[in-house]
Amino acid sequence: MSAIIDLRSDTVTRPSEIMRAAMAAAEVGDDVYGEDPTVNLLEKRAAEIFGREAALFVPTGTMGNQIAIKLHTQPGQEVIAEARAHILDWEMATTAAFSGCLIRAVPTGNGILTWKQIEPVIYAKGPFRASTGLIEIENTHNLAGGRCSPLETLEEIWAGAKERALPVHCDGARIFNAAAALGVEVKVLTRGFDTVMFCLSKGLGAPVGSMLVGSAELMARARLYRKALGGGMRQAGVLAAAGLIALEEGPKRLHDDHANARLLAEALANIEGVAIDPDTVETNIVIFRLTNGVSAPELAARLKERGVLVSAFGPDAIRLVTHLDVSRGNCVDAADALTEEIETAVAAR
Repeated sequence: MSAIIDLRSDTVTRPSEIMRAAMAAAEVGDDVYGEDPTVNLLEKRAAEIFGREAALFVPTGTMGNQIAIKLHTQPGQEVIAEARAHILDWEMATTAAFSGCLIRAVPTGNGILTWKQIEPVIYAKGPFRASTGLIEIENTHNLAGGRCSPLETLEEIWAGAKERALPVHCDGARIFNAAAALGVEVKVLTRGFDTVMFCLSKGLGAPVGSMLVGSAELMARARLYRKALGGGMRQAGVLAAAGLIALEEGPKRLHDDHANARLLAEALANIEGVAIDPDTVETNIVIFRLTNGVSAPELAARLKERGVLVSAFGPDAIRLVTHLDVSRGNCVDAADALTEEIETAVAAR
């Protein structure tokens, strides 16, 4: 293969020429003073699209999630989340370090938390154990293979949380992928959450940045926590200009990424020694297991030699993520390489 096919993540996309031109021409000011007009426009559009009063531009999704957790909790409380949640496994224990909270991890078979699973681990304030301060839902769920929490499941959680007077936060890093797959507008799919974080720099294609949306009061407080975490970016309109294009244009093409992921899943399902159910591949993430003793890190290394980059998760799992910088043809080539390398490795055992 003459070019690298990078399926490690949808964070690897590069800004388009249109984005680069917009970044070069961006009108800027000092965003810590609230004076960057491009950042202000991005925040205004994000709030409008999600039907919220306000939004905040942050450098990363991790920062957005951790600001939200700080907004909703008190030190010594618990945050309920699915056992493979990004806030638990991939955010450097910041929930403990910044908010002083423990994550109450709830295992699920498919990554989709339900109210039936959440309710038994809600604890009221008392003298013997930590109380629940927040419920967190990841949609789509990264390590569950991009699975989507459907609207009816979320509505039950929102209703139960409201009855218990508990806030609910959405790690919606890929919420536009969920909306595309479910055929539901993001405004509707997130309407019951107190706060929502979503990434501009994943499937939407911006080089940097995420958004946090919520009420005006919460976003005013969030601005202070962003500063505390080092997120005051000054003339950030250069980045927000790319974010605006990602926000307006990126969602329109996500179905292509989903179709390419399904192509990869269906090819993998035909390979001996691979465990995957293509019907569970709902968005742009494909996770499969190697069942014949083939090492995932070794397979990733062999594929790299052929110009295909993938992520090994543990000894036997591989993740592939489709995005705007891999074409249908790239995915066909990647599927061929995967087939050949896995079959060769199985035959050699």
